[in-house]
Amino acid sequence: MTTLLVSQPNFADHRTPPGHPERADRIRAVDQVLAGEAFGALLRRNAPYGDLMLAELVHDADYLNRLRSARPAEGIGQLDSDTFISDGSLDTIATGLGGALAALDAVLLGEADNGFCAIRPPGHHAEIANPMGFCLINTIAITAREAQRKYGADRVAIVDFDVHHGNGTQDIFKDDPSVFYASSHQMPLYPGTGHPNEKGVGNIVNVALREGSGGAAMREAYTDIILPALEDFAPDLLLISAGFDAHRLDPLAQLEWVDEDYAWLTAQLMDVAERRCANRIVSLLEGGYDLEGLAGGVSRHVTTLLQGRDNF
Repeated sequence: MTTLLVSQPNFADHRTPPGHPERADRIRAVDQVLAGEAFGALLRRNAPYGDLMLAELVHDADYLNRLRSARPAEGIGQLDSDTFISDGSLDTIATGLGGALAALDAVLLGEADNGFCAIRPPGHHAEIANPMGFCLINTIAITAREAQRKYGADRVAIVDFDVHHGNGTQDIFKDDPSVFYASSHQMPLYPGTGHPNEKGVGNIVNVALREGSGGAAMREAYTDIILPALEDFAPDLLLISAGFDAHRLDPLAQLEWVDEDYAWLTAQLMDVAERRCANRIVSLLEGGYDLEGLAGGVSRHVTTLLQGRDNF
């Protein structure tokens, strides 16, 4: 497999208050683990600036203006109880978006089989009209729409294994049968959405996992529910909201996954992608707030993307 790693050179320009879990050290931990000798075969690229006007593909027309108005001239401003915007945040989300779109280009033009984007802040909680849950724009949703607009992808699938339900991604695509969205997440937990009866127009699959249920329950959920639904959808492209906060070390949740669970799950998704969309996968970092757990999960995820399904 040829795997592209997209790094974000200005990740630290989005600042959050001291003690906030979504902090620049997250990317430093990811960069450090992926700098190891085991990852020498990765193609590497710095994220370019992306056009933030593309946010209008998924957000309402006034969304960017509201972010610009909320951005302080210096320091840190607050959007809700846990979502912050600093003077450098718009530049950071522009490179995050640019990184995702660079990976999309590389995969759909055949330069790489798959790609992983080490970007922040996360995006899957950002709804059509509201930033929330540490998220300013919904980067993966914009990437899905750009795959359709630029490359004519008929059917785009998004699989979200962050421990929190991606309410924003679901909000954006719930009425669109051309985009499949599947999420496994702890319930009850923030943001309180993602009940299995939330099915959109038949394109939404939610699996709620109990606190402490561990990797065995996750594997059963994917084997019995999510993977068959993904297979039936037969996507042209698979996007992954890759959150690592289901890890047993994470302070914000209690699903108790271990590093090897991320390798197993990545391998299963690659298996479907091999059969249905010529291996085309673009993975975007979402959550993961314990640095050791984040680094361990990312390491196994990217190792599996790089080595291929047969090496699992």
